[in-house]
Amino acid sequence: MYPCNRSGAVDTISGSQPLTREHQSSFLNSVEACVGNGQPRIVFDLSNIPLMDSIGLETLLEARDRCQKLGGCIVLARPNPLCRDILRINGIDKELNVYDDAIKAMGSFAR
Repeated sequence: MYPCNRSGAVDTISGSQPLTREHQSSFLNSVEACVGNGQPRIVFDLSNIPLMDSIGLETLLEARDRCQKLGGCIVLARPNPLCRDILRINGIDKELNVYDDAIKAMGSFAR
């Protein structure tokens, strides 16, 4: 439900299911698949994710922590207006970098 695609040294996770308790394990499985590729550099493309709940937000922070332990990072790209508001209201946009463009998100790892 959250396919992981590799482009160079960066993995992109996408999907169309809400990031909620119901889909939490599927998302974390995708993160683990990306982590298996070495130092994780993950872009989570939110363009088709309709919404996130509190479990989904906690899952994003769990994924961030997992990546950081391995010397990597996860960033978010292209959230729809609802997801952007959810991230902002809950302060997650202060915890994770959020980009309006997937290319810019991928390029953030080159710095």
